[in-house]
Formats: sequence, C-alpha cells, structure tokens
Amino acid sequence: MGRVSGEQRQTPDPQPQRRERAADPDTDAVLATARTGDGAAFEALVGPHLRALHLHCYRMLGSYTDAEDAVQEAMLRAWRGIAGFQGTGPLRHWLYRICTTTCLKMISQRGRDPVRAAAEVAWLQPYPDALLDELPAGDPDPAAIVERRESVALAFVAALQMLPATQRAVLILRDALGMPAREVADLLDTTVAAVNSALQRARATLSGVPTIDAVGGPLDERQRRVLDGFLRAWHARDIPALTALLRADVTLTMPPLGIVISGCAAVAGFFATVPAGGRLDLIRLVVTGANGQPALAAYLPDADTGHRHRYGIMVLTIAGDHVAAIVGFPRPDLFPIFGLPDTP
Repeated sequence: MGRVSGEQRQTPDPQPQRRERAADPDTDAVLATARTGDGAAFEALVGPHLRALHLHCYRMLGSYTDAEDAVQEAMLRAWRGIAGFQGTGPLRHWLYRICTTTCLKMISQRGRDPVRAAAEVAWLQPYPDALLDELPAGDPDPAAIVERRESVALAFVAALQMLPATQRAVLILRDALGMPAREVADLLDTTVAAVNSALQRARATLSGVPTIDAVGGPLDERQRRVLDGFLRAWHARDIPALTALLRADVTLTMPPLGIVISGCAAVAGFFATVPAGGRLDLIRLVVTGANGQPALAAYLPDADTGHRHRYGIMVLTIAGDHVAAIVGFPRPDLFPIFGLPDTP
C-alpha cells in the first residue's frame, strides 16, 4: 500500500539515530530544568516534536480530533514522567513511545477493531496540508518531503485502519518513520523477531489493498488543469464536462455516512441529482489541501436566507488527466481545523 509500505524502502542506518544523542549542553540544561518541574522548560523541550507526534497519532488513529486527544494525554504522561527520563536515548523516541502506547490504549478503549475495507473507516478525517508544512525540514518523519506526503495520503491512512493496532504501530514506525527494528522493539517492549513478523503480516495485508498511483505534494501543470476544470464544470453545473474529468473507475466515498459509489456514470449521476438537488452552481467550492492532496471546501446556501454556510470537504486524488477518487466529509466542524472561514 503506497510507496512507504513495501520492501522498496531502505531502512536508514541506525548510526544517525545514535548520533542524535550527542552531547548538547543547551538541551541537557533545558532537560535538567524540566526535571525540576519547570513547565516552560518542558514546553521548550517537547515543542519542536509536537507536530510530528500529532501526525504519528493521526496515522495510528485515522482521525484528526482523536490525534488531538491522544497528544494531549501523551504530553500529560510525559510531563508526569519527565523526571524519570534518563536521557540514554533520543528524547524523540521516548515521546514516540508514550504517544504510541497512548494510541494503542485509545484504540482498545474505543473498541475500534480492524475494518475489512478502507471505505469502512467511519471515523476517518482529513489532515490539513498547512499543518504538514509545519513539520521541521530536518525532522525524520521521514526526511524526504515526497515520502512524507505519501505516508499521510488519505488512502494510506484509511488502509492502516485495516491492521491490528500493534501491526499498525510497527508498520508506521518502521516504514513511515524509518526506525530500525531494534529501536521499534525497544519502543514497544517486544523482540526484534516479533517486530519483523508483525511488519511482514502488515505488509501482506496492505499489499492486497487497491492503490491509485498518484504522487502527493504540489500539483503539476497537468493536475492543476484537471482541478481547474473540475471547479469550472462544477460552478457552471456542466455535468458532461464534469463527467469527462472522472476516470472510468472513479470512486466516491463518504466514510462518515458509509457511502461508496463506484464508476464514472454513477458518480456523475450522484453529482447531477444529490448535492443541493443537483444545483451544483449554488454550491461554492474553495480550494484547500489535505493529506498532500487537493481538497475542496463546499459552502451550501441556506434554504431560507440563501447565504452560503460551511458544509463539507472533498479530498481528490488526481491521476494523470482524471480524478481517480473523491472522499467526501460532510462535516462543517472540520472547517476551523483547516483555517477556513464560516462563509466563502
């Protein structure tokens, strides 16, 4: 599933990880102060890691809001345990251990067993590109921007929810973050053999999940033309033009509602009849970005006043000259997360 989940990816040599813990008087001084219960020092210590930790929790849980809860709980646990952090390994790995175990606990408590298909992830939410851009350029999550985008692609995050929680953690830590097997084993309090076995099973499961060969990140000129054409056709209520931009096997899913529509004719038929009764020209679309993919925020007119209000977000997968997949989230509560206004 995706470019980060197969044997093509080379696991980084652990030596750079060991060098990360080279003596740093400034960091050691802040750590020593944090151990005394100084809140400002603790925030300075963990602050540079928070966005990457949040993204890690998002991959684990598939939900932005759940990731918020997980990071909040994990940082509370870290604050309570910072006095016991010995500094024998990187602080980053200690924080990942706390976040991972927090996510595993949340998955168990909420009874979120592995789904049978990615489209069944009812709790799935998109992740704003603006927040991906907050990741430090040198942060190993992972270091390459293209790989980072692919490892947070919406289809990949949804597919992760098909895995048992521990397999999911192993796959993310090994393939998305590039941690060596020994470090993952230490982080999960297990053996290297168990980590390798879990990774093999996880990769086998995801290898059977259909994927769409589309590169995340900034759109190229051809993809931009597709997106612009989609917007023009939508706002002009030009269903034939919209249909021409859809790939023959396009899928439209709405995870919160359990809706799956497959095929160009069926998806075009949905757009022609359902949103605003088919009056697409009444719905204003605003371009944003989610999971390294183009996304469109939809504003629906009020039946009484006619004023447009926030309605939902569509995440598009553009492959070549066509839209290959659309994932819709009819959730107005997502707009503040994306920094979107109440009205267009």
